[in-house]
Amino acid sequence: MKHIHLQEREQFKKLFKQEHIDNFEDRFKVLEVFLQTEKHVTVDELIQLLEQNGWKSNPQFVRETLKLLCRFGFAHKSRFDNGQVRYEHRHLGQHHDHMICTKCKKIIEFEEDQLEKLQIQISASHGFHMLQHKMDIYGICSHCLKNRIQLMPLTIAKPGEKLILKEFNGGSNLRMRLLTMGLRLGDEIEVITNNSQGQIAVALDFKRYVLGRGLAQKIMVEPNK
Repeated sequence: MKHIHLQEREQFKKLFKQEHIDNFEDRFKVLEVFLQTEKHVTVDELIQLLEQNGWKSNPQFVRETLKLLCRFGFAHKSRFDNGQVRYEHRHLGQHHDHMICTKCKKIIEFEEDQLEKLQIQISASHGFHMLQHKMDIYGICSHCLKNRIQLMPLTIAKPGEKLILKEFNGGSNLRMRLLTMGLRLGDEIEVITNNSQGQIAVALDFKRYVLGRGLAQKIMVEPNK
């Protein structure tokens, strides 16, 4: 990796001077700090790293430099599930995909040759010539799975989770209301949407149900292992 970063620095010097990009030394400092982290960083996180390295930076200057890094192929911009823009290294000849934990927001990079070959084969079978692709897999990382609460209110479940209805904490009236809707203890549901503010949409037997947060708070669920 050190060898790759050395190449990146040399190519940066050549291209930025060739294109007469202004403030070269300051922009090179941004590149240096950017290459020091293997994380997917936001603009604010990169600014913090620059300050930790003793360099006071102008936020707009850092944003402009990141745009230049993306334009010349040194960085890649991604917008994951929460909509926040993050930047990562873009090394020539290398490709990886991502797994994103919906609980702790951890981003895990992975490479799988068989998967790459399969995507090319699938494209070819449809008469399609693939130029580029990206795969973002959303789920729960091993650490969060280990520490996940087993019995929890439906309100804190994440989209995509498959859960078992275990308890209704609202007396006989709530139980009857849910039964009327078609929801029973022991049913396996899948969370479709949950934005932590409004209603929650769930699926059961290819049917959709929309629940208010007050109602969902009284429904206790357990992960379906």
